Amino acid sequence: MMSKNNWGRWGADDERGALNHLTPEVIKAAAAAITTGKVYSLGIPIQGQGVPLLDYRGTPMRLTLQDGTDDGMFAVYGAQDGTGAHEDVLVMASHTTSHMDALIHVYEDHKHYNGVPFSEMRALGGAAKLGIEKVDSFAARAVILDIVKLKGADKWLEPGTMIMAADLQAAADAQGTEVRAGDVVLIRTGHLDMWWAGNAAGEPEGFLQAGIGSDAAAWLAEKDVTAVGSDNAAVEVIPFDNNDFLIVHKMLLVQAGIYMLEHLDLRQPCEDGNYEGVIAVSPLKVTGATGSPINPVFIS
Repeated sequence: MMSKNNWGRWGADDERGALNHLTPEVIKAAAAAITTGKVYSLGIPIQGQGVPLLDYRGTPMRLTLQDGTDDGMFAVYGAQDGTGAHEDVLVMASHTTSHMDALIHVYEDHKHYNGVPFSEMRALGGAAKLGIEKVDSFAARAVILDIVKLKGADKWLEPGTMIMAADLQAAADAQGTEVRAGDVVLIRTGHLDMWWAGNAAGEPEGFLQAGIGSDAAAWLAEKDVTAVGSDNAAVEVIPFDNNDFLIVHKMLLVQAGIYMLEHLDLRQPCEDGNYEGVIAVSPLKVTGATGSPINPVFIS
């Protein structure tokens, strides 16, 4: 299914995609969405147990590089006895825990957003174009659409539930909000709550999950949103809509240049009834990376 195609919209060499919607005027206007001043962290912990994982990505590993047993080594730097420092090494896949997909993440017909060829992704050097470092950081108006509440579900939608464009519009209407150009739209499915309820020992995620289908992705692209996020692993429904592998990723990332934010903890703002605000996102500037861990801040 074809989505709105933004190739060439911001120039033949553009590498930022829908972030181009976020002009200074749009960002200043977004501040009006802050009404309570309450701040929420939407990121989930980075740890080896008790967080969602996919087998092939493995679990994050935090290793101690220096601790109190090594304080003698700091003497060469002039440290007095009993004075030292603790340091870590973090090893993890870029698309685990809460993370942001770069526009280089997915390709279709061997092309990425704006026609960037498949060959621009290299095994050693990473992405020559469209890497996560091109995002820098951004802030935008954000709208959370609570589909769990809309559907009258207890805590989560059944795995495999496809969220349609009509559901997104109905949730916005029920919450008294609207989706505008430049927005970041966050969709609550309850997937994280379901995972935590049944997999606290850190077992691999089941691949089935509720999420948006191609109809909803097309609706979001027509709205000219900047990014789409969710509390699930892929934003989109799995099994994939129409059995088309990564169809929503292709429509949003590849065709429209719209970013995707995954594994966000949306429960608390939804429980508080705070659905509008400003989101601030700063991915790590890992040159050539296909994505990055994030801890987005949502201010309602």
